[in-house]
Amino acid sequence: MKLKLLQSDITAIKVDAIVNAANTSLLGGGGVDGAIHRKGGYEILEACRKIRATQGKCNPGEAVITTAGNLPAKYVIHTVGPVWNQGGKDKEELLANCYMNSLRLAQENAVKTIAFPNISTGIYKFPKELAAKIAIETVNDFKSDEIEEVIFVCFDKENYNLYDKLLRTWKI
Repeated sequence: MKLKLLQSDITAIKVDAIVNAANTSLLGGGGVDGAIHRKGGYEILEACRKIRATQGKCNPGEAVITTAGNLPAKYVIHTVGPVWNQGGKDKEELLANCYMNSLRLAQENAVKTIAFPNISTGIYKFPKELAAKIAIETVNDFKSDEIEEVIFVCFDKENYNLYDKLLRTWKI
């Protein structure tokens, strides 16, 4: 898999799947979650409601897949990142699971290109540098014959610079 970095709005990226940093309700919220639901439209919300009706909420570390509605992607993979609070190894593992479970769903759905936002680094207060390290490590360790390209999409310059620095020093 090729790793790529962009500073952009993830809702404008043309890939097979974009990942949504969702909340447990799957019904939209603030940040990237709200933007994806607003721009993707009613189809995404309706698909999330059907998932909730069959399995209930989505727990931290888990992921589900829906249509992308009006977005330029085919799918949205919704994953719920951990709220940092006091932190700890369990929060780090939950964040890694977000990436791992999203990649597994992508592979199961023949996704060739996937874009990730900075999961849990907004209102969930996960330390940005640690989150970037976990994201890059987890994606780099994932082996797939299906997925050709993973794009880390940073909305802000701070996250972009963190990812850029880590990717330049990473042994990829």
